[in-house]
Amino acid sequence: MLFERLQSTAPSWGVDYEVICVDDGSSDRTWALLQEQNRRDARWRGLSFARNFGHQTAVSAGLHFATGDAVVVIDADLQDPPEAIAPLLAKWRAGFEVVYATRRQRRDPLLKRTLAWGFYRVLSRLTPLSLPADAGDFCLLDRRVVNVIKSLPERNRYLRGLRTWCGYRQTSVAFDRAERAAGRPQYTLKKSFKLAMDGLFSFSAAPLRLATYLGLWVSGFAFFGVVFTLAQKLFASQFAKIGLAPGAGFPTIVISILFLGGVQLICLGILGEYIGRIYDEVKGRPLWVIRESAGLTAPEKAAPPL
Repeated sequence: MLFERLQSTAPSWGVDYEVICVDDGSSDRTWALLQEQNRRDARWRGLSFARNFGHQTAVSAGLHFATGDAVVVIDADLQDPPEAIAPLLAKWRAGFEVVYATRRQRRDPLLKRTLAWGFYRVLSRLTPLSLPADAGDFCLLDRRVVNVIKSLPERNRYLRGLRTWCGYRQTSVAFDRAERAAGRPQYTLKKSFKLAMDGLFSFSAAPLRLATYLGLWVSGFAFFGVVFTLAQKLFASQFAKIGLAPGAGFPTIVISILFLGGVQLICLGILGEYIGRIYDEVKGRPLWVIRESAGLTAPEKAAPPL
C-alpha cells in the first residue's frame, strides 16, 4: 500500500523525487519487496540494516543518504498520510526550512495518548527549546537543516529535538493521524518510554537539578522532624492529651531510612542515565551497519565516525 499511495500522490508535488526506504532488520519479506520495487522504478532506493538499530537510527540513515533539496521523513505504516506531503512542500516553497506535521487527533490507546500529551508539555517546560507539542517525526527538512543534523554527534538521538535545536524558520501543518494500515505496531510502550528518556536527557539538565531539590526538601522535612520530636519530649503531657505521646521511635527510624534510601537511589539512577549516555558517546561505534542496499551506489557499510 505504501508504494501505491506514494506514487499516486507524487504528481501533486510538482518536483523530481526519490524515495529511500530503510529496512531496520525486519524478519519478513520487506527487503525483497523493496528490491522488487527498485527494479520497477529506480527512484525507489533502499537500505537494509544488519540488525535492528532502532527507529531514530533508521531515520538518521535515511537523512544521511538523501540527496534532495528538501527531505520528508515519513513512516511506512501510513499512519502519516502521504497526501499530507503536498502541504508540507507548499510551506517549504513559502520559505520555511522546517515544516513539522502536528496531529489533530490520534487513534492510539488512551494510555499512550495521555502519556504522549503529558510528555510533550513537560519536556517543553524542562528544556530551553520551544519544542512543538503533538508533532512526531513526520516533517519536511530543508537541505541546510539536513546537513546540520548529519553533522551532529549524538548517538542517542531524538530527532524531534534536533530539528528544533537547528533553528531556521519553522512552522507546522495540522493533519489527522490514521490507524496503522497493516501489521502490528512495533513502537511499544517500552520503546516509547526510551524515546522519551532520550528526549529528556539529551535536551535538559533538569533531572540533575532534581537531586538538589530533593536534598533541600528532605533536609527541610528532617529539620521539621527534629523540632517536632524535641517538642514532644519537652511537652510530653500536652502531646499525650491529643494522642501524640512520644513513642519508641522505631517506625520513624525505619520510615526515615527507607525515604532517604529512595531519594538516593533516584539520584543515582539519574546520574546513571547521563553517565550511560556518555559511555555510548565515547565508544565511538557507528550508528548503523548496512547489510545490503538497492539503488544506492557504493553505500557506506557503516555510519561515518562522528
